[in-house]
Amino acid sequence: MPLNEGPRQTGERRLSVNPFYGPANPVGDMAEAPPTHRLPDQPMAPVTAHQLVRDELMLDGNARLNLATFVTTWMEPEAGVLMAECRDKNMIDKDEYPRTAELERRCVAMLADLWHAPDPAAAVGCSTTGSSEACMLAGMALKRRWARRNADRYPGARPNLVMGVNVQVCWEKFCNFWEVEARLVPMEGERFHLDPQAAAELCDENTIGVVGILGSTFDGSYEPVAELCAALDAVQERTGLDIPVHVDGASGAMVAPFLDEDLVWDFRLPRVASINTSGHKYGLVYPGVGWALWRDAEALPEELVFRVNYLGGDMPTFALNFSRPGAQVVAQYYTFLRLGRDGYRAVQQAARDVATGMAGRIEALGDFRLLTRGDELPVFAFTTAPDVTAYDVFDVSRRLRESGWLVPAYTFPANREDLSVLRVVCRNGFSADLAELLTQDLERLLPELRRQSRPFTRDKSAATSFHH
Repeated sequence: MPLNEGPRQTGERRLSVNPFYGPANPVGDMAEAPPTHRLPDQPMAPVTAHQLVRDELMLDGNARLNLATFVTTWMEPEAGVLMAECRDKNMIDKDEYPRTAELERRCVAMLADLWHAPDPAAAVGCSTTGSSEACMLAGMALKRRWARRNADRYPGARPNLVMGVNVQVCWEKFCNFWEVEARLVPMEGERFHLDPQAAAELCDENTIGVVGILGSTFDGSYEPVAELCAALDAVQERTGLDIPVHVDGASGAMVAPFLDEDLVWDFRLPRVASINTSGHKYGLVYPGVGWALWRDAEALPEELVFRVNYLGGDMPTFALNFSRPGAQVVAQYYTFLRLGRDGYRAVQQAARDVATGMAGRIEALGDFRLLTRGDELPVFAFTTAPDVTAYDVFDVSRRLRESGWLVPAYTFPANREDLSVLRVVCRNGFSADLAELLTQDLERLLPELRRQSRPFTRDKSAATSFHH
């Protein structure tokens, strides 16, 4: 969550209240203009407060047209009703809300089966507020397991975590918060994610684990998890070091099981100790739910588990947050129940079809070069063709925003800072019809962009924010 600063101006601004917002008499019931940065002195009618907030939110972008975010922006009305009925239930109160707790347990079991845990009944896992918290929990487990094995050297020795430079920012947070050295494999040439051999070469006796990304946020590509495990197998044969792998499947762990069933990336690989995903991304639930699973109890140190009484028995929990609503967990179970494997396969295939089709049409315009085509995650990245000098990707992003489309433009990290791209995330609810409209708007802009004398963006770092 970003830290918000207080108001920069010393003068107090007040909200304007339309006389018609008065509940009965537009004059006699006129509400006093409330301040914006301190609590009002008096209450106001709920209809007035509602309208004031709603008016201001009109200036937000349209979530359905936000092609920067991976987060779900549409669910069925029935899911919305269930969420409204459960938003006052606190997930931590297992004893008070035993059926909500049971639905969470069922979701964990379903994911363990989906990800080929050796014994789904023995796999352990929990819901979280999202993949960022799930990654923190997985990282904590990796560090604690390493510290236990190296009790004679830790805390003197500094642990490290190996990952590609393309990881989501939550992994940088983990390393910072939990005092772990981040060893990053840079991008090279046309390789935009982790290289297994380069990752293995960064490992040593202080490596707590290696993170593989099933679906890089930079371009939508899968990292080769099986090859990574094979490279670490070779390290163990050579040095004796047994280094576990965590798969950050924030998006791909809810795509690959349905569309890429022959791809081996999950608990079928003995070296994979844990996996996380975002229920609120391609899990198809509104924001606020993630999942973390470990292949067995041995992979999750017992001392990290907090136990609460559940129906007279022992209910283990593992989370950074305490109080949070049960609505998203209930919505996840609803979606699993509603769609099943065939339904998820159909939804994810539709999203991939939209992505690959749109990527092909953009490539056919002639002004752009594709980095990915949406055939792994339903996500693709593209940049301007080498002969395009009149405009850049930041100009394209800015002009598309004029029509309501939110398409991020950003520069790649270390070793490829020279490369700036646009990225399109195709989610459920972004239909082929909307994709066609976006492509038409882009095509309509091209003549004006081609007539520019030069790209207009001076500060590329501030041009658009990069949304993971």
